[in-house]
Amino acid sequence: MNKDKRQRILEILRENNPHPETELNFSSPFELLVAVTLSAQATDVSVNKATDKLFPVANTPEAIYALGVDGLKTYIKTIGLYNNKAVNVIKACGILVEKYQGQVPEDREALESLPGVGRKTANVVLNTAFGWPTIAIDTHIFRVANRTKFAMGKNVDQVEQKMLKVVPSEFMVDVHHWFILHGRYTCLARKPRCGSCLIEDLCEFKEKVYPED
Repeated sequence: MNKDKRQRILEILRENNPHPETELNFSSPFELLVAVTLSAQATDVSVNKATDKLFPVANTPEAIYALGVDGLKTYIKTIGLYNNKAVNVIKACGILVEKYQGQVPEDREALESLPGVGRKTANVVLNTAFGWPTIAIDTHIFRVANRTKFAMGKNVDQVEQKMLKVVPSEFMVDVHHWFILHGRYTCLARKPRCGSCLIEDLCEFKEKVYPED
């Protein structure tokens, strides 16, 4: 895909959604960190259902740490892999209290040192909570980037590096959200909704799917 096509795709996505936001519910960097950690192999809807009950009771590292692993499990047991996630969140809360005065560090290395926090989670927090021009490659972004030929790669690291190279700076903060939402609601995995796609004429996917007449 050439530079002009990429530019136009991003312009169209921006025109359609000038201020994209995550669909995870949060009101602080810490709440976002917890929500993203819980969202691994889970839907945002399921995470929101859990955190809508958890955060009114405990929404600081100190408060969640005080719940303990078993206490936290009672709030997140409807989420996949909740046992491991509870352990990681409690450990992370302990580190945040001990090393960072209960604050989420605005630093990639520090974030990735927390249990349960990898590059993708760190990218989401840095982008969404702190406005960094990072791109967290999830399954939706990976699919959209490859299918459209916008930024092709065999793995998430390759796609991330390609996106960082080809996305102009004016779009960098928001492209993460645009691609996630596009993949979640239009460019579906099994049956993409090409007939209602805003960028269908620019997409280079050869096997487009249209509703039957």
